[in-house]
Amino acid sequence: MATLKIDDRVVAADRDSSLLQTCLSNGIYIPHLCFLQGGQETRAACRLCFVDIDGYPAPVPACTVPATEGLTVHTATPRVRHLQRSAVHLLLSVHAVDCKNCPANRTCVLQQIARFLTVRLKPRPLMEVVDPAQERFDHPQLDLFSNRCVLCGRCVAACHGERPYPLLAMCGRGILTSVRYYAGDEDDGFDCRSCGRCVTVCPVGALQWRQGRCPAS
Repeated sequence: MATLKIDDRVVAADRDSSLLQTCLSNGIYIPHLCFLQGGQETRAACRLCFVDIDGYPAPVPACTVPATEGLTVHTATPRVRHLQRSAVHLLLSVHAVDCKNCPANRTCVLQQIARFLTVRLKPRPLMEVVDPAQERFDHPQLDLFSNRCVLCGRCVAACHGERPYPLLAMCGRGILTSVRYYAGDEDDGFDCRSCGRCVTVCPVGALQWRQGRCPAS
């Protein structure tokens, strides 16, 4: 175990855990989208979980820092909040904000983060670049609503955790990045209806069963 100071609280942490995991397990909330409990890979994709650490020249993503003896961490400094709010503004500029018609309404993690950071869901500092056409997603049972997707990678990580040859992957670069489906071997005995973890872990309702529920339920 390691002993750290986080926001003037002394906490104990497993040395194998990240600073983000340590904060969350001790009831210290840090905004985050891409972290998946039980996942092995640190992606730092959402650029939300910034913290200030004494001795570090700039804020760092908490998911990339191991819990180390003697760290002094600050989760709510002005420059941390500035970075987090900037990240949310960027996400909202490419996000179709239509909460009342979204199945994730009131359970949406992006809604919760915006509320925590006091960011309006329809801010106007950036031009909106939502594509009116949904990307094609050739999954036999699932639909991807790409204008809701925040590219957190949780669905891809979940698929990697369930299959030796995952069916989902992140493709493209920059603003053209998207989640894509790749059909596996038809005789490998795997049916997404027996899993559905990618739908469960999506924080914003971007992945949905085509008929509104798992066909196997």
